[in-house]
Amino acid sequence: MRFAFLTTFYPPYNFGGDGIGVQRLAHGLARAGHHVTVVHDLDAYDALAKSSPPPCAPEPERITVVGLRSRLGRLAPLLTQQTGRPIANRRRLRELLGNGNFDVINFHNISLIGGPDLLAYGDGIKLYMAHEHWLVCPTHVLWRHGRELCTGRQCFRCQVHYRRPPQLWRWTGLLERRLHHVDAFIAMSEFSRAKHREFGFEREMEVLPHFLPDDELSAPKTPTVSSSPHERPYFLFVGRLELMKGVQDIIPVFADAGDTDLVIAGDGDHAESLRAMAAHMPRVRFVGRVASDQLATWYRHAVALIVPSLCFETFGIILLEAFRESTPVIARRLGPFPELIQAAQGGEIFETREELIAAMTRLTTDREYRDRLAAAGRAAVGRMWSEHAVVPRYLDIVRRVAVKKQALQVLSTLSEGAYA
Repeated sequence: MRFAFLTTFYPPYNFGGDGIGVQRLAHGLARAGHHVTVVHDLDAYDALAKSSPPPCAPEPERITVVGLRSRLGRLAPLLTQQTGRPIANRRRLRELLGNGNFDVINFHNISLIGGPDLLAYGDGIKLYMAHEHWLVCPTHVLWRHGRELCTGRQCFRCQVHYRRPPQLWRWTGLLERRLHHVDAFIAMSEFSRAKHREFGFEREMEVLPHFLPDDELSAPKTPTVSSSPHERPYFLFVGRLELMKGVQDIIPVFADAGDTDLVIAGDGDHAESLRAMAAHMPRVRFVGRVASDQLATWYRHAVALIVPSLCFETFGIILLEAFRESTPVIARRLGPFPELIQAAQGGEIFETREELIAAMTRLTTDREYRDRLAAAGRAAVGRMWSEHAVVPRYLDIVRRVAVKKQALQVLSTLSEGAYA
């Protein structure tokens, strides 16, 4: 089949997990024999990036990547953000998506590439994958005023606090009118589906998680003292250094003398204040952004990954990455994390400082217990969050929509495919 993926960000022109998730799904479909055209917005990346992207790796066979640029440059995504329409790239997008060019059009993060108006473009089966909470939140993350969980709408004031122009189109009914063009909506977790419903999204949503490629699930190396990237036993944090990620809550745990350290992998706007907080704490080490191939080593040798996020995540791809390397996870009792930990039986959850310290102590002192969690987490990735487990579920969503729409060509192709 011919798939079109519409997304604001796509590697290497991306900042977080949504772009990586889009790429993994595209590659998984290509390996199953389908053709995927990914359309993303280079102007949006340029408007937000603080540095040049890393080199662009070649895409595999059956994948075509189209990066949009307009004469308006960085003004183009601002116009889209304000109007909810692809002002600068309207003609190009209509050309790409028109004339029955695709069997399936999958909208991902479309906030700056086209906004809600983009949902009306093109023909075929249309899916929307909610990598963030953009459908119900102008700032995407339900993190109100940049300091607290959103428990009720204060959208205008919140956007002003984020120094973003308020999206007036959200009060015009444009989104509601364009949602009718979408055949199926997909949430990344049961928690995210429930959160969408809580904030007024009335459409039914499928649940389809992120996954790891099958070729990344080879047996992990056995950790040894000599090959560890850190000289002492350590707990690991991986992610953006922003207030909502909660690193400031776990640094004080390592203030006193102890047998384990905290290694923080990542960067962000909150990095300077976090470094200042830990300036006199020798047990806390910042390693900055780490390449994915090197990050696997940091996961592999950690006692556990700590995930202290304070916001409503839609999923938690770093949990899967830790499980892949046979590393348990200690995650805050918030968002999708309890759901993932319970499904995997690969870690513990905490709510208070005392619960965090108790979990850390158990995993440090009871090696048999720690290894049992590690083995369970790794087995769960292959069972629930691997390419061969998730891509067929995605294609089954396409199949069920095709049955409703009587898309006979799509049904015929699916019956002959690698994941039929």
